[in-house]
Amino acid sequence: MGAIAANDLKVHGVKAIEGALAQQPEATISVRGKVKYVVVDAEHYNHLRECELEAALAESRADIAAGRFVREDAGQHIRRLKQKLG
Repeated sequence: MGAIAANDLKVHGVKAIEGALAQQPEATISVRGKVKYVVVDAEHYNHLRECELEAALAESRADIAAGRFVREDAGQHIRRLKQKLG
């Protein structure tokens, strides 16, 4: 993963990010020698979001298959939430 120092980002701006992302899909930005941020291009970000959504869908399907769900109307749902919140 490419690394960009915060100072390089200040001096070179978006060009520093573009340069780092030209070689790999992710780049880190370090502040005072510690990695603080990760930068990805929009296409890669959208891919990661799709992966998260697919994982959530798979988890939901597994919960349904295992019977880990509640069937209720909106009023019942609100009452159950209020009970849980105390």
